[in-house]
Amino acid sequence: MAEKWNHTALLVIDMQTDFIHEDGHVRVNGGKAIVPNVIAAVQVARQRGILVIWVVREHDPKGRDVELFRRHLYHDGKLGPTVKGSLGAELVEGLVIKEGDYKLVKTRFSAFFNTHLHSVLQGAGIDSLVITGVQTPNCIRQTVFDAVALDYPSVKVIVDATAAATPEVHAANIFDMKNVGVATPTLKEWSEHDA
Repeated sequence: MAEKWNHTALLVIDMQTDFIHEDGHVRVNGGKAIVPNVIAAVQVARQRGILVIWVVREHDPKGRDVELFRRHLYHDGKLGPTVKGSLGAELVEGLVIKEGDYKLVKTRFSAFFNTHLHSVLQGAGIDSLVITGVQTPNCIRQTVFDAVALDYPSVKVIVDATAAATPEVHAANIFDMKNVGVATPTLKEWSEHDA
């Protein structure tokens, strides 16, 4: 069975304290609700032998590597979002990087932008991506559209293991991704498919 999943990777995007916790710097309102489904997706991936890739933001304390529109959050001695080594940059409780997983640090929305993700995926023989995490209109969408632009033949977004600030924003972005050929199964559908 593991042989069947050798060409698939699960991307877990930005499931960090600053995005998920109630008092997180840049909390995504729908983020906390999906934590159990993201945990379950990781468990299914590990059972299948799917490569788990943890895509996280880790920023310089001075905000020198942050998007222009967020730099104000790092001035005047403030600890900005997801500063490397801070509590806010840690994965939320229940999500743990294990041996054999891969951690990828990004500083922009897309996991592909100015990172070596594409090379890692090619080197591992991955051509099928399954996406979870936050938030749908930004990091999920940008990563998905880059995967589509790079001609990955199979891109799936687990619709109830991804989230946005509101259900309406989430649904609108899922609709757009479906329109470019991205599959959007529920966790149950994905977990039971070819089980």
